[in-house]
Amino acid sequence: MSFSGQSTAESDKREAKMHWYPFWSPRFWDGMRFGKWLQLVVENRARIDVRRLPMAALITLFTPFNSTMARLQVWRHGRRIRQTAIEYPPLFIIGHWRSGTTYLHELLARDPRFTYPTTYQCFAPEHFVVTQWLFAKYFGFLLPRHRPMNNVQAGWARPQEDEFALLTMGARSPYRRMAFPNNGPVDMEYFDMDDLTARELDAWKNALRQFVQAMTYLDPRRTVLKSPTHTGRIHVLSQLFPGAQFIHVTRHPDSIFPSTRRLWTSLDRVQGCQIAHHRDLNEYVFDAFQRMYHGFHGHRDELAKDAICDVRYEDLVAAPVASMQRIYEQLNLGSFASVRADLVAYTDKQKSYQTNRYAIQPELKAEIRTRWAPYFERYGYAD
Repeated sequence: MSFSGQSTAESDKREAKMHWYPFWSPRFWDGMRFGKWLQLVVENRARIDVRRLPMAALITLFTPFNSTMARLQVWRHGRRIRQTAIEYPPLFIIGHWRSGTTYLHELLARDPRFTYPTTYQCFAPEHFVVTQWLFAKYFGFLLPRHRPMNNVQAGWARPQEDEFALLTMGARSPYRRMAFPNNGPVDMEYFDMDDLTARELDAWKNALRQFVQAMTYLDPRRTVLKSPTHTGRIHVLSQLFPGAQFIHVTRHPDSIFPSTRRLWTSLDRVQGCQIAHHRDLNEYVFDAFQRMYHGFHGHRDELAKDAICDVRYEDLVAAPVASMQRIYEQLNLGSFASVRADLVAYTDKQKSYQTNRYAIQPELKAEIRTRWAPYFERYGYAD
C-alpha cells in the first residue's frame, strides 16, 4: 500500500535517491566479532545480494579487529568491569518507533546528572572501553551528517539506541532481520519475552547487564537507555535492574505507521546484505506493534506509580520544557531548575526542525484504526 498515491516501489526508489549511503560507511555489523558475524551469515544461508558483496567483504575483513580488541578489553579491564556495581538503576525511554523517543533521549542527555550510550559504544559494545578515544578523535568523518531515516544529526558521541549494542554483541534481537530483510522477521518473541526459555532469557539479560556495566565502569552516573524494543520488556528490565524507571512516549498511530515504514525502508537499505523487496513490510509493522504492546500492557500494572510516566509526543513537541518538568516531578528525577535554562536554549534551536509528512490512503488508515484500536482508545487518539 502507498501513502500518497504512489506505489511502494516508486516510494522506495525515491527514498534511495534521497539517502545514498556508500558501502564503505560504518554499519552495526562492522562492530561484531568475527564469529558472531559468520554465525549471522550462516544462519541466513549466505543469501547476500551480488550488489552488496563489497559491503559484506569489508565487514568480514573488519570483524577480526573487533575480536582482537574485545579480547584486549577483557584482558585489561574484564575483571573490573564484571565487578562494577550499577549503583543507579537505568532510566528507560520506551514507546513505539517514531513516537518521539529519540527527541526525549536528546533532551535528557542535556542533564549532566545522566549519562547515555553513545553511537560508538553501541557500534563497538565489546571494546569501546579501549578504542572509543581513537574513533572519536580520528574517524568521525566516516559517519553521515544526519541519520538516514530522518533529519536528526549523527555522530559517534550522540545518544544512541542500546538495542544496537545488543545486536552487535550477538544477542538475539528483532533487529537481526535488517541484515537479511528478504528472509523474513526473526526473534519476534523478543518483543515481549514471554516465550523464551530460561537459558535464552538469561543470555539476553547477561548481554544487557554487561553493556551497562561497561558503561558504568567508565561513567558512574545514572544511565538513560532508549529503545523502542524495550517497550514490551518492562517486566524483565524491572527484574534485571530493581528500581528502574520508565518514560513511555505515545503518538498518533496515523503518524507512527508511515513513519515506521519509512524507518525500516531506510535501515534495510543501509544495513541490509540484500536489496529489500518489502512485500510484507506493512504486516511486519502491524505485527511488531501488537506484540510490543501486548507485552507492555500485560505488565504495566506491575510497576509502581512513581516508576513510569506517560508523555504524548504532541505535547512534547508543543511544550517541551513544560513536558520535561512534569516528567522530572512525577518520577522524582531531581531538581528541574538546574537544567531548565539549558533545555530552553536547546529546544529553541530545534524549533526549525521539520518532521516528515505523510498522506495515508483511506483503506490503510481504516486498517490501522482497526488493528491498533486498543492503543487509540487507551491513549486518547480515538477519532
